[in-house]
Amino acid sequence: MVARGFDYGAFYAYDGDLYEPSELTRGPWDPGSQHAGPPCALLGGEMDRAGEIEGARVARITFEILRPVPIATLSVSTRVVRPGRSVELLEGSLADEHAEILRARAWRIRTEAVPIDGPHPVEKPLPAPDEAEARDFFPTGHDIGYHFAMEVRFVAGAYIEPGPARAWMRQRVPLVEGREPSPLERLLVAADSGNGVSAPLDYRRYVFINTDLSVALRRLPTGEWIGLDAVTHAQPDGIGLTDTEVHDKRGPVGRVTQSLVIAERG
Repeated sequence: MVARGFDYGAFYAYDGDLYEPSELTRGPWDPGSQHAGPPCALLGGEMDRAGEIEGARVARITFEILRPVPIATLSVSTRVVRPGRSVELLEGSLADEHAEILRARAWRIRTEAVPIDGPHPVEKPLPAPDEAEARDFFPTGHDIGYHFAMEVRFVAGAYIEPGPARAWMRQRVPLVEGREPSPLERLLVAADSGNGVSAPLDYRRYVFINTDLSVALRRLPTGEWIGLDAVTHAQPDGIGLTDTEVHDKRGPVGRVTQSLVIAERG
């Protein structure tokens, strides 16, 4: 059952060991299913907190989307499958009352100061959010959903213009009611939108839904804004790939890939 007691104040309410999604989690493809960003952030955040190495952070996390995530009560389970002093491997699962929905693995690596000598690549940050502009989300048939909960500003491209895009995203609401999102959670809420902002095809004729989300991080982002510099490649055999460089205001923080199923609507 959808939680309706917190007036769209967050993507989720926490009730004991269960998470109740609000309608803000609704995705663009099906009115009864969530956008994959919030549930991946929910699972990823819990996995990060389950780590046993003090001072470690997630270096890579990959989510397998086993089926559409319903707008229904969810449970999360996590475990450390390869403990260590410097590196640990975690597994996590998100399920509803019927079956497992998301499965993930993450490497957490201990952090410590290391003197690094040698040349560093020249990195160009995205133009700041103040230099970007809001543009319309493609029509979904419902007013309340993920697109309502996220502020989006485009540097280049647009939802309704197929092609590469550069966009900034910021949550209007917390991930979980009463809890400040972690830097990792903020990134994961937005990271699944790479294929949306850089839509490869006309959304009125095609769907392009990702089966996974793989995130490799150089560092954690700072601040509320997450930048996506995304391009999606659609192939005539019905498979696509989205490649997204993720930014904060300082510059690039990591890379995201998504494997896509492409099909004609109807």
